[in-house]
Amino acid sequence: MDIVERIVITEEDIQTRVQELGQAISKDYGNEPITLICILKGGLMFLCDLAKHITSPVTYDFMSVSSYGDATQSSGVVRITKDLEESIEGRHVIIVEDIIDTGLTLSYLLKNLHSRNPASIRICTLLDKQANRKVEIPVDYVGFDVPNEFLVGYGLDFRQLYRNIPYVFIPKPEYYQDEAE
Repeated sequence: MDIVERIVITEEDIQTRVQELGQAISKDYGNEPITLICILKGGLMFLCDLAKHITSPVTYDFMSVSSYGDATQSSGVVRITKDLEESIEGRHVIIVEDIIDTGLTLSYLLKNLHSRNPASIRICTLLDKQANRKVEIPVDYVGFDVPNEFLVGYGLDFRQLYRNIPYVFIPKPEYYQDEAE
């Protein structure tokens, strides 16, 4: 693809790691039911692949939380644009996230979800961008630590495009340079 500057994580590496994460979650929970809360839209591909490898009983729910808009960096202003449909009270919850960047969005989300009295909350992220972290977040399951660069693919978008690409890449700067300034 013309937009790709460099592939950061291949499709094969993603699929191998997602399988390992599913196995780790299954081992931790055994036959205990889990509610996976997918953070839309970026977490959808990850959720679909991850759930295939979890042997524990699983239900899904979805939230949409915005702090980016069309920008390449988080604005720090968080808003819930789609809330859960089911109660999580007394349930074991795993938040399924595509990437943790500053931690501001997830910090807000954790406070919100804890107020709903789940039995437990854990976090599973495909990508962890620790270099850009502004708030410490207790991440339980991490796919890959990634550099502080603009990443696209496998759920991560640029202007709502390229989420369907099965690998993670850095786009050529000429595609987004004006927006990063």
